Amino acid sequence: MKLIYEQSVPGRRGVQLPACDVPEATPLPAALCRAEAATLPEMSELDVVRHFTRLSRRNFSVDTNFYPLGSCTMKYNSKGLEAAAGLMAPYHPMIPLLPGGEALAQGCLGMLHGLGTALAEITGMDEVTTQPLAGAHGEMTGMLLVAAYHRAKGNKKKYVIVPDSSHGTNPASAAMVGYEIITIPTAPYGDMDMEAFKAALSSETAAVMMTCPNTLGLFNPHVKEICDLAHGVDALVYYDGANLNAIMGKVRPGDVGFDVIHVNLHKTFGTPHGSGGPGSGPVGVKKALVPFLPSPRIVKKDDGSFAIDRDNPRSIGRTANFFGNFGVMAKAYAYILQQGKEGLIRVSEQAVLNANYIMSRLKAYYDLPYDQTCMHECVFSASRQLQHDVHAIDIAKYLIDQGYHPPTVYFPLIVKEAIMIEPTETESKATMDSFIEVMIEAAKLAETNPEVLKEAPVTMPISRLDETKAAREQKVCCIG
Repeated sequence: MKLIYEQSVPGRRGVQLPACDVPEATPLPAALCRAEAATLPEMSELDVVRHFTRLSRRNFSVDTNFYPLGSCTMKYNSKGLEAAAGLMAPYHPMIPLLPGGEALAQGCLGMLHGLGTALAEITGMDEVTTQPLAGAHGEMTGMLLVAAYHRAKGNKKKYVIVPDSSHGTNPASAAMVGYEIITIPTAPYGDMDMEAFKAALSSETAAVMMTCPNTLGLFNPHVKEICDLAHGVDALVYYDGANLNAIMGKVRPGDVGFDVIHVNLHKTFGTPHGSGGPGSGPVGVKKALVPFLPSPRIVKKDDGSFAIDRDNPRSIGRTANFFGNFGVMAKAYAYILQQGKEGLIRVSEQAVLNANYIMSRLKAYYDLPYDQTCMHECVFSASRQLQHDVHAIDIAKYLIDQGYHPPTVYFPLIVKEAIMIEPTETESKATMDSFIEVMIEAAKLAETNPEVLKEAPVTMPISRLDETKAAREQKVCCIG
């Protein structure tokens, strides 16, 4: 396929502008003007449309392909949510912050307040801030709140405890706030080793950060005990809400002892993930942390109207412009209203059912390091295939040729040759059955014809890259 510059034909135009009907502005100084025209491609509108349409067909997208990515959930996002967000498009985010702007933005403020209230109810928290712009940003905001809490009490805290089955951003976020990290290993039963945790817990512990269910897709049955032990030394407990879609409507983190949580709207609540985002990571807290929430805050007055409260002297300050990624939050709120309480419960039930279905179908073909009922995702190991010199990455590349985005591989790090699969609640049994058959086919090829897997993908414009070299010797290019 030719680059767009290679398709350029001198004199072709895609747009014909009408004659200018307003007075010309004062010409720019000569030093600011080009000596010659920019070397842009010259093409017709039809050629431009066809070129970029062809490019788009080379992409995987959740609208056209199954994304079984574990941890980084990619589920179908209904187009009705996009329409709901579009209703908010005419409103500039600066409006509420201008003099008199509150009166002009009551609907927007009400939406943000309503979303925060709904998230607080779902998570069992007392109040929610919508400012954080992504999950990791929410983590850092949460840890800043933890630090502010301990400073206000005069606590001398030094450590944050993190299981090795947590998301990697957990220790990074805590370290950025200034804490030292104590990593607790995973016990053979798939959860944080309780004896190691008890030995690490001390009066200098500031917080315990937990992903629950963890990255093995397992829910820790000791979570209430962990929270109680942490509170016994005046440590707070942080809930990484990236996997909330597994327990939504079944368990509220705040009810079992968690003090602060971030929620990934771009996973659990139906908004796009990654480049289809942007993300959003609202943070919820229990009452003791409310005074430290980012400022300004949206409050509901006695007459039912909404106002902006800037009088928060103990706040950690602003963590983002305005009140977060407004369009993303509009989609999430529409999703919550669309599903309702019973719908959100069904979302979790279906996500867990789908993951366990895939696990039960594939565990005869791939090693299952922790063979027990999973939650929203299951983690296999390609150790069995490694006997034939086939790695997890080879299976992932083979799936591309079969029309499936690869699952997450080599994460979590505590599983050798990890293959993490999360079907989400939006995939049908027919889709999962087709995917399962391809995974079984890959396992059989590893034994009978491993070279097929090692040569994949063969249907893509680019096959195997030297990924280490690509990372170390990055070059900027234009694919258009």
